[in-house]
Amino acid sequence: MNTPPNIGWYLSGFSDGEGSFNVSLRQRPDHKLKWQTVLTFNVAQRDITNLRLLQKYLQCGRLQKRNDGVHYFVVTNYIELIEKVLPFFERFPFQSESKIRNFALFKQIAMIVYSGEHLAHTGFMKIVELREKLNEGKGRKRKYEKQDVINALRESSETIRRTRLS
Repeated sequence: MNTPPNIGWYLSGFSDGEGSFNVSLRQRPDHKLKWQTVLTFNVAQRDITNLRLLQKYLQCGRLQKRNDGVHYFVVTNYIELIEKVLPFFERFPFQSESKIRNFALFKQIAMIVYSGEHLAHTGFMKIVELREKLNEGKGRKRKYEKQDVINALRESSETIRRTRLS
């Protein structure tokens, strides 16, 4: 969809203030490294109007409503993030320094996932390192911090080593 410049800039500014790029790490025993990388772009608001506009012009994502009445627009499909969300914000760049920095970090992480590098230890650790800088100083709460991931990877590699020696 060809986004009119006035709409593109409006949605970019709106997302600059209200949007968030996140990278979650989930423990998954069925994955090679025992970890899954989940990329997310989301915007939450009580008024759904701008969220519908985002969905319309980005041509992806889903709208959901929380129990507290807040609506949110969320994109978690990494292909849609790479093919639709990233190009939109490259065409209509953010203006705030913090969002520009977070977008650049998120884009680097997304490209690591897209290339498949995240499936190897070195690529996954690149993501863990970049993720540390994402949303700095925002009172972020993460289920797994960098040290948790390092400890879990160390434990799983020691288990594999012990199993091979038995």
